[in-house]
Amino acid sequence: MPTLGTRIRRNLLALRRRIREYRMLADGVRSTDHPVLAHIIPTRRCNLACTYCNEYDDFSKPVPTEEMLRRIDHLGKLKTSIISFSGGEPLLHPDLDVLIKRIRSHGALAGMITNGFLLSKDVIHKLNRAGLDHMQISIDNVKPDDVSKKSLKTLDVRLQMLAEHAEFHVNINSVVGGGISNPYDAVVVAKRAVELGFTSTVGIIHDGDGQLRPLAPAEQDIFLQVRDMGKKNYARLNYFQDNIAAGKVNDWKCRAGARYLYVCEDGLVHYCSQQRGYPAKPLGEYTVEDIRREFLTEKGCAPLCTVACVHYTSYMDFWRAPQTIPAPPGAQPGSESKDKLVQLEIR
Repeated sequence: MPTLGTRIRRNLLALRRRIREYRMLADGVRSTDHPVLAHIIPTRRCNLACTYCNEYDDFSKPVPTEEMLRRIDHLGKLKTSIISFSGGEPLLHPDLDVLIKRIRSHGALAGMITNGFLLSKDVIHKLNRAGLDHMQISIDNVKPDDVSKKSLKTLDVRLQMLAEHAEFHVNINSVVGGGISNPYDAVVVAKRAVELGFTSTVGIIHDGDGQLRPLAPAEQDIFLQVRDMGKKNYARLNYFQDNIAAGKVNDWKCRAGARYLYVCEDGLVHYCSQQRGYPAKPLGEYTVEDIRREFLTEKGCAPLCTVACVHYTSYMDFWRAPQTIPAPPGAQPGSESKDKLVQLEIR
């Protein structure tokens, strides 16, 4: 259990973070000329090899720290509200704490997605000092199997460390659908997350081409169980997750390339991790004019999109300007849609 001092400090930091999040929402509603969220890749390398993942390799070197700082500074210049590290495995970057501090120096919220295997008490305290705001860990099953080693059994000791020492918000993601051997594992993982004081998400795995596939009745029940653990969650205001669970398409305006940016290890801006190649412009050359253009550009992959972070960052603009610029050639529904998960946060 965390000490009284840790609990008090954690609550104060959570209050300050919530105030900054409300300010972020207000700024997002007031102006569309800046990104709400940018995912930036500090390294493509990962220490694991989950069979469903298409976002890692086992050999890439980390992006040099000075180059990462330049990219973060440019995102700051664009007035990005949230800058989050993805990968690969971000904790493999030797100067991750330096990068987090740089994000915070721009007034942005700092986040990361990690498999959690490299966490220790020292690493957690280092992230605390750097000012990390949000961490997400994906847990795919209760016991490891040939598909994924990211199991509750292997990670629970690290979750306990986080519960005791972390001063940042922690979210745990579990999965259902797509041939998961024991769908009820998602409920077990979610209950453990809530028990430790974390929030939780449930992910829906689709087929090998990333296409929507309705959940079986038992899976649908599990999906609803996990979702209904957090009735106050803002994600419940978003209709898109129910359509995805039922295998239906969504009619919405994707603002990727404007409100959401995916910056790969080469420093290029893409719509998302599953639509790399559009617009594929160097971040250092990305301007407000690019943001305005992509805000109005229709995305052909939008009806089948399962990338929750893009849905969330686009949602605040659903009532605004129609998209009058045609989708770029080649960016068609499902053309590169390999994404497996849609995350539904539970508070």
